[in-house]
Amino acid sequence: MDFWGTVLVVFRRWYIFLPIFALSLAAAGGVYSTVMTTYTSSAVLILTTPTTGGSLPTNPDIPNGLTNPMLNFDHGLSVSASILIAAMGTPDMAAELGVTDGGDFAFKVTNGGNNLESLATGPFLFIEGEASSAAAAQDIVKRVIVRAKAELDHRQKAVRAPMATYITTYEAVPPTTPMAQRGRKLRAVAAALGVGVVASLCASFMAESFFQRRKARRQAGAPDPADAAGERSLPDRAALNGRAHADGPVARH
Repeated sequence: MDFWGTVLVVFRRWYIFLPIFALSLAAAGGVYSTVMTTYTSSAVLILTTPTTGGSLPTNPDIPNGLTNPMLNFDHGLSVSASILIAAMGTPDMAAELGVTDGGDFAFKVTNGGNNLESLATGPFLFIEGEASSAAAAQDIVKRVIVRAKAELDHRQKAVRAPMATYITTYEAVPPTTPMAQRGRKLRAVAAALGVGVVASLCASFMAESFFQRRKARRQAGAPDPADAAGERSLPDRAALNGRAHADGPVARH
């Protein structure tokens, strides 16, 4: 059926479409009020080398020259960032930071994208925290930053790197002001409205089909099932009258 045919059916069966659609609006309002609003905060860490570089001088009397860490990014920092991202994304790390399934907060550490094959694209750690309150969202981001720094030091100590060559972190973007995320609520409302519209249309078309079949049977002269059921329930007056005449009058004394 085309668009105008659908509009015509809805117009004819408005007394069926409108009540169901009104119920869907009420359901959408209930969904909007029950779905929780979440807040997100984010931060960006950059791994940097020391000002004296990533190696000790071969001659202690001739120290390494000083460099600007912001101008000295090499592939080793990207690899270290990918290792740190992988370590921060484990279930054990999430449990250590208090994240539980269905809990009030969560976090993720990425390189800015979801492509696992491009982890070693730069010395960046993008941290995002989500929670049911603004304060909790910013708090989880701060705790992840502290834990990431500790994990970086732990892994460098594990490989016995000279402390003077330790990679350090720089907060390129400190934890941001939490922002309310209502996308989940709006998607839930849209889904409820969509289901309501479909249910209203289905009910309208079912009613239209029923009345059209009933009209066709009446025009063809066939008894309507509802009318036939009513007629079968009524007593056959002609049969009763014939039976009364056959029995004859009742004698009176």
